Amino acid sequence: MPTATQRTRETLSDNQLQSHPAWTALKNAATELQLIQAQDGSVPEPGDLATASKLAAIIRESVASLAPFFPHDAEYLDCLQKAFTAWEASEFAVPDFLEALQAFQPQLHRADGLRHLVVFPMYTQNGSTNRFVEAVLIEVIWPDFIAELEAGDYSNPLFLPIRFIDFTPGYDTNSAVLFPESVAVRETPQFSWGAIFADREAARFRRVLRAAAATTRLDLPEDAAALLDDQQLTQSTFVMWDLIHDRTHMRGDLPFDPFMIKQRMPFFLYTLEELRCDLTAFRESVKIEKDKEASPEARKYAKLVQYAVIFDRIFRFAMTGPRVRNYDGLGGQLLFAWMHQHRVLHWTDSKLAIDWDNAADVVVALGQEIEELYWRSIDRPKTAHWLAAYELISATVTPHPASTWAKGPDALPLAGPPRGLTDLVLDDEFPYSMFYEALEKKIRPVIESTSGITGTSDLGEDVGAAA
Repeated sequence: MPTATQRTRETLSDNQLQSHPAWTALKNAATELQLIQAQDGSVPEPGDLATASKLAAIIRESVASLAPFFPHDAEYLDCLQKAFTAWEASEFAVPDFLEALQAFQPQLHRADGLRHLVVFPMYTQNGSTNRFVEAVLIEVIWPDFIAELEAGDYSNPLFLPIRFIDFTPGYDTNSAVLFPESVAVRETPQFSWGAIFADREAARFRRVLRAAAATTRLDLPEDAAALLDDQQLTQSTFVMWDLIHDRTHMRGDLPFDPFMIKQRMPFFLYTLEELRCDLTAFRESVKIEKDKEASPEARKYAKLVQYAVIFDRIFRFAMTGPRVRNYDGLGGQLLFAWMHQHRVLHWTDSKLAIDWDNAADVVVALGQEIEELYWRSIDRPKTAHWLAAYELISATVTPHPASTWAKGPDALPLAGPPRGLTDLVLDDEFPYSMFYEALEKKIRPVIESTSGITGTSDLGEDVGAAA
């Protein structure tokens, strides 16, 4: 007997689902509703309530029409319709979709190709800070080798890799995650899943790497070059990277938990946490690649993850977004400078080259430096940990000449509250090197062009202008 996944996929292709009248009506209604919502998700103007009621009815009817295509989400889609009814009864006050959110448990059905219809009032990270009603059609990516890794040493029951089928404007942005934390609810529940759009990550990586390699005249190894021409290959590579990265946030010798404890800290601490997780994925991929008992597919993707971490970090991460407390950008700068200063990355005669025979050991060594910092900082007071973290980064990436932090502990108000130290960190505490200043100007348009990109976007653009 066909599974629910097979029945759904046999019934509608991506194009058929995108053009289905119920989805079109839902998408249009949600988009129109956004125009009368306030940032907190409410509809504040009395004159807009009738319009909101009409649009909510269309959304409910559309969800009901689409529900048979998603039998695994029957409870959620039923709760979703009730949530819109209750929201209308409140005269569209600040929305509360707690019960619907608790009913949506996609991590329990991680099957490759399984689809979900997701509708919530929510903000989209790196997209919109408004808790507007957003609707997105997604498909789970769960290759066999990922299932094997997750069932073994890399257990991560909360992790859900997905791809886009279609979406409302909040996702026509740089947002590549779907997190329950972003949904409008009256109280914070225990979160049980986190979804990452691997197709968007892969697509923007391919576009940016193609431009960066052309601009810097970087010769890519044959297996790395294959990532440029194969979306599915790159997509699965990012799923493996994300699987290990995501679980690392809660593992290791952690002197603090930056994503559970809300506190003001210098942005460079988040740099080290994100880089720690990426370099853990890198280190574990080196281990898997050398493991003769691992499956051939896992070993193949383990090598590709290493390329992805290096190239995405030193190119896209380093030059994406503004220079205001950009912790991911600083992580890319740190990895680039570390590799250069350890002589496995070379910029000579206006050409970039990487010594792949020795690069892995050097990259792993940076991860070990961060892990040593964490291990020692468990016994340190907060301020001492901050100073040690700054010392680690500034030993490789040159701080701003006007930096108070760069002058050392004697220049800082160590006797006061930690807030004073945070306030003294410059928005751009670690400016671009001359290399990055020049490169950023050339490929900034390519990076900006990746907003809203998906795995089905046309990636064949001419990068000659960047070169």
